[in-house]
Amino acid sequence: MKSRIRTCLIAMIVLFAALVLPLRLAAQEQPDHYRLYNLGNLSGTASEGNTINNIGWAIGAADQSGDITEHATVWIYGLRFDLGTLGGPNSDVQWPNKNDHGQIAGFSETAAMDPFGESWSCTAFTPTGIPTGHVCSGFVWQFGVMTGLPTLGGNNGFASGENNLGQIVGWAETTVHDSSCVLPQVFQFLPVVYGPGEAQITQLPTFVRSGISDPDGAATAINDNGQIVGISGTCDTSVGAFSAMHALLWENGNVVNLGNLGGKGWNTPMAINHRGDIIVGFSDLAGDVSGGVLSPNFHAFIWTKESGKMTDIGVLPGDALSEALDVNDQGQVVGVSFPSFHAFIYENGKMTDLNMLMPKNSPLLLIEATGINESGEITGEACIIVDGGCPLGDNIPAYLAVPTYFGGGGADTFAETANREAASITVSEGVRQQMMRKLAFGHFKPEQVKP
Repeated sequence: MKSRIRTCLIAMIVLFAALVLPLRLAAQEQPDHYRLYNLGNLSGTASEGNTINNIGWAIGAADQSGDITEHATVWIYGLRFDLGTLGGPNSDVQWPNKNDHGQIAGFSETAAMDPFGESWSCTAFTPTGIPTGHVCSGFVWQFGVMTGLPTLGGNNGFASGENNLGQIVGWAETTVHDSSCVLPQVFQFLPVVYGPGEAQITQLPTFVRSGISDPDGAATAINDNGQIVGISGTCDTSVGAFSAMHALLWENGNVVNLGNLGGKGWNTPMAINHRGDIIVGFSDLAGDVSGGVLSPNFHAFIWTKESGKMTDIGVLPGDALSEALDVNDQGQVVGVSFPSFHAFIYENGKMTDLNMLMPKNSPLLLIEATGINESGEITGEACIIVDGGCPLGDNIPAYLAVPTYFGGGGADTFAETANREAASITVSEGVRQQMMRKLAFGHFKPEQVKP
């Protein structure tokens, strides 16, 4: 079976590689609406497209039967492929994979058990959020083969973004016992870049303040110019919070502090475009620390090379929090606003509920938009609308939204067919709690943000 999948994928890569940009780039005006496709699940009831490359591959994860575990998954031209694991129960692709040559980077649990009982970064992204005890490893996948990536001597690692040069970024444990860690985390972790060979690993510097380097950090995304974004701070629980005291850009051998929106934590760049002039992510506002306790209150941000600073791009009406999750060279930004859990697109200085650009009476509510490519195609997670709402159940699939432009009926036709009622559709409490846990990497308690 694996050999047949490998043969099929190789044939697809050869067939479509030449079509990467010239045939997919549409006119750069704002799309008037989108064609929407339900990408479906594997054997479980939920899946998510977390990134999309320029040959139209939507990549993310899908639950296995029982919804206790998930596997990294790629959706290619209507077909779904389970990428498997490195021997453990879970694998996933979470950050922007901007490789158009059939290479995918992510994380997978291995068959080995962690001797120190750390939950590590992977746990936050699994369906249950409950530690499995397995070692977590970054992986690179190509032509049907998943290969584990090295660490800095410790047990665990994580691969996030990648580019077309075969470079992959992430973070990896060292053998240093870090006093800034919150148990069960024990070891220091540092930002790394892999490649272009899979056995090559290079440690990146963290931010230096008052002559002292942050003890921990992570790299989240990389573009084709080799510009890398990520975070640094203290160890904390190895995911977010005070680990993201500083939002960083690594460029030409320098470490650039991107600033923040006023908060002390959760200052997290998620994506950088290939031109390197736009970075997006999320950052806490002022007042996130009280009595030494950090409570997430982040908004989506856009950082531009022209301004040299973060700009708060806000939330959808009625919401409190937002995250910007990807950006392309046209400056189109996608993400999620919550607790309504509606996907958004931000362009030309305006945030729009992505659902309002879908066809009228769409069967899907787009609850987050996590990836966008240079053609403006978007992937993310949706729910199937039932009786005007979004219940928890066998109805949370990945989706693909393909833009169409003025000319096929024009703006007047779109005004008549747009899904204007979408803004009033709500998700169930079950879906809300599930998304709250995932979007704050396990740090949120659902009651912290009420609709």
